[in-house]
Amino acid sequence: MAMVRILSGKGHHCDYTPGSDVENGDVVVQGDLVGVADADIDASVKGALVTSGVVIAAQKATTSGSAITAGSQCYWDAGNEVATTTASTHKKLGTSVVAAADADGEVNIALGHHVA
Repeated sequence: MAMVRILSGKGHHCDYTPGSDVENGDVVVQGDLVGVADADIDASVKGALVTSGVVIAAQKATTSGSAITAGSQCYWDAGNEVATTTASTHKKLGTSVVAAADADGEVNIALGHHVA
């Protein structure tokens, strides 16, 4: 899974018991809920996922048109393991807190589960 770095560790957490090992920084999608592991979690052992706070996520770097403006809704593209502004079939990750240019490769996102 993709590595996401947590900037603000005082966010909300939810319990999570994975079917296979999860590494610190892995993005986990459960239905419409997207969380980030803030520690390694062994298979079948209860751990926790961060569901709010600010994280640094990969974005499609150097692709023309992949820039993300501050305040944009961001979604998790699990197939490519990157944040994107394209909703499509992707799950909502949160809202960008700073702008990220095409070539940046990373974007700061405030995690948050919001139902539209």
